[in-house]
Amino acid sequence: DFLCISLLNGFIQLRYNLGDKTILLQSVQKVRTNGNTWHSLKAGRVGNEGYLDLDGINMTQKASPGMNVLDTHTDFFVGGVSSLNLVNSMAVENEPTGFTGCIREIFVNNRELKLTVTDPKGGANVGDCDGTTCGYTVCKNNGTCKVENSGFSCSCPPEWVGSTCEQSIHCSQNKCGSQALCIPQPTSFSYICVCALGWSGKYCDSKIKFFIAKFTGNSYIKYTDPYYGKRDLQHSRISLNFTTNQTEGLIVWMGKGEDEDNDFLAIGLANGTLKVVINLGERISVPLIQSKYSSCCDERWHFVTVVQNQTCIKVYLDEELIIFEDIDPHRKYTALNYGGICYFGGFEIGRKVNIVTTGLFQKEFTGKIKDVALFQDSKKIQLMKAEGYNVYNGNYRN
Repeated sequence: DFLCISLLNGFIQLRYNLGDKTILLQSVQKVRTNGNTWHSLKAGRVGNEGYLDLDGINMTQKASPGMNVLDTHTDFFVGGVSSLNLVNSMAVENEPTGFTGCIREIFVNNRELKLTVTDPKGGANVGDCDGTTCGYTVCKNNGTCKVENSGFSCSCPPEWVGSTCEQSIHCSQNKCGSQALCIPQPTSFSYICVCALGWSGKYCDSKIKFFIAKFTGNSYIKYTDPYYGKRDLQHSRISLNFTTNQTEGLIVWMGKGEDEDNDFLAIGLANGTLKVVINLGERISVPLIQSKYSSCCDERWHFVTVVQNQTCIKVYLDEELIIFEDIDPHRKYTALNYGGICYFGGFEIGRKVNIVTTGLFQKEFTGKIKDVALFQDSKKIQLMKAEGYNVYNGNYRN
């Protein structure tokens, strides 16, 4: 499999192969090569249907039956490759050659690839396209860059300070404690502190311990499974207790949550009813919702267990089997390749639940979680030892 974007005779080409045949799309117009014009390019595929947009002129390749997943398992190359042997003969029309020109602002699945010295795995013969130490957007938040003998300096807008205008003026002298995040509040000319896991208080300076995690709606815990490499991913299991008074919320997301191709198992609430969603591959998300209405937002503790046996899913609520379904009798995908990552209550600060889950769940969880167990592990997860923010001690009725 491959996906390649190239320049041929002034036209942009998108070629991709999902395992059965090579699809080719070519831009309608030529790229101006005067060296002073930046072009905006968007290209990709949804299933096996491709699209190519150059400077706002869009074209698509109508999908036909066939493969619809890109499975490469290789590094991502920009501008060229380390060896021509890595280029599939069907990926380009002529002999492959490296790109000459400038590239900036690369986003893959809505995540930016930072084209710096330290971020990529490697590279060669790449220079600064701007030709000065200012480069592109080195000054953040609309700061103005000026070349100096010693490098560069940034002239910052009134609300921002720092060598690259990276810090809000409201957080320049913050009192936030250990590992806390300072969130500026421009309307009140102030800031709030978002506490790392294990800390609380206005300035996150009070150490806390808990066995019950309390989520306030802008909280999350990210747990990395140390035994992931030894798991039998065709037979997964997760169980936990939760309590809430909200009708909507994401309780747990087993999966990396980085892009839409990631496998996942999710548990949450929709209209006050338990909702479980499974994705074992090809972006096929199967929502399983309890057929009979039962309120899970009554502030009582509820015990939920989800068991995946290849494509057979069992869901227990308060020890009663409420869902038993085979989501794919053909057994095309049978393993939950969740990457060893479990999110509880939500995702990292700034990542909204409804966006990351593409609308499967509407908001972050507000309530309490305890007694989380994975697979057949005899010991419960110690949530205190994970990563997270804005999680409080739920051991008391508060």
